[in-house]
Amino acid sequence: MSAFLKSIDSRTWKAALRGWEDLVVLDKDGNKTVVFKPKEEWTTAKDELALGNSKALNALFNGVDNNMFRLIK
Repeated sequence: MSAFLKSIDSRTWKAALRGWEDLVVLDKDGNKTVVFKPKEEWTTAKDELALGNSKALNALFNGVDNNMFRLIK
């Protein structure tokens, strides 16, 4: 699977290694309430990371059988 992810592109492999965290902003008062950053406000770099993550997820979901998918999920 690692060779397959690497063959897609380097962003995909890096996304599999790094994992994904949604981009967040704190509320106006600085409270710990988390608000997800709207996708239209993402930078080009963050957009590319998200694309790599999507490609990796697609490859993983389609590359394993149902039993392994349930374990990963």
